[in-house]
Amino acid sequence: MRSGRDPVVWIVPLILSALGIVVILSLTTVRLGDGSISFVLGQRQAQWLAVALICMLISSALPLDFWWERSGLFLSSSWILTWLTLIPGIGTGGGGASRWIKLGSISFQPLELLVFFLMIHLCKIYTRKKLKSFRAFSLTLLLIFIAAVPVLLQPDLGGTLLLFFLAMGIYVQAYGFLLPLTSAILLSPVFVFLSQKGYRQRRIVAWLDPWSDPSDVGYQTIQGLIAFANGGFWGTGLGKAVQRSRFLPAAHTDFVFAAVAETLGVIGSVTVLSLFSLWFFRIYCHFRQAEDSSIALLLWAGALSIAIPLIINIGGISNAIPMTGMPLPFLSYGGSSLVISWLKIGLILRAMRELYDGKRWVED
Repeated sequence: MRSGRDPVVWIVPLILSALGIVVILSLTTVRLGDGSISFVLGQRQAQWLAVALICMLISSALPLDFWWERSGLFLSSSWILTWLTLIPGIGTGGGGASRWIKLGSISFQPLELLVFFLMIHLCKIYTRKKLKSFRAFSLTLLLIFIAAVPVLLQPDLGGTLLLFFLAMGIYVQAYGFLLPLTSAILLSPVFVFLSQKGYRQRRIVAWLDPWSDPSDVGYQTIQGLIAFANGGFWGTGLGKAVQRSRFLPAAHTDFVFAAVAETLGVIGSVTVLSLFSLWFFRIYCHFRQAEDSSIALLLWAGALSIAIPLIINIGGISNAIPMTGMPLPFLSYGGSSLVISWLKIGLILRAMRELYDGKRWVED
């Protein structure tokens, strides 16, 4: 495999993004009192997709050195933005959490930028600084701790776990399992302690036995499982979901995969998972080809930054793991997630271009 032009890398995310818009339209289109029909959320998601594709083109045009040289500045700036979510009048959110910055009619989640730039910065320091494993691991833990403080204060345990697992996953590829595995064992009491506080404990209860309180803490989990059951093999059809927003809160955001399962059935769910699997397989093929360590690690990190939210989201709504409110890449409603996901696609395309244009590949 010598060609850096792999259409699967961008076509699969485009199909998923288009499917997300269709499902969002089916869930949120409403008939107004004057008889007109409102497509407002679907239109907004389509507009965000247009912005995201432009951002993808820009990121794919920028050389990797642009990102390497400015990764520290970008990471620091995104960290400051994350702190701004905690300032009344600037930060906004719901359910006791403040995770967005509102600028006029636009809101965005700084966590997405923080994850993106942490990924780039770690890839740079692991491959450019030539650090020994223990020093690199100590620096990684320090970066995770600094980055996670404002995220935990929002509060957002899911975002904190995303930062931790992404950083550890990148470290593992660069240096091996030993130190991350040891730290995971040592830090597990901390995560257990954090999970016992406030809304996190409620989500643990909802995970272990959602039917113990079906009208409160277990409501969303149960409704998500009902959506899976309603869909059957073929689904109820677009626009015919029984759950929709009136029964399943956040059906077009965090629970969009449950909506896919209900409207498109097992066929739709398997198709979505198959598309993601195909995408990961193609990235893995290019990763295996890469002889340049910085590009190989960036491909690994880019795929991992999509895989972890995917696992957290689908695991949460299927009740395999506690629900954390993580958007599903490319499908969930929201501009921040969609734009940053496509920035990652652009970065991956650029990495592939530099890899193959420079003839830095390994023969099969």
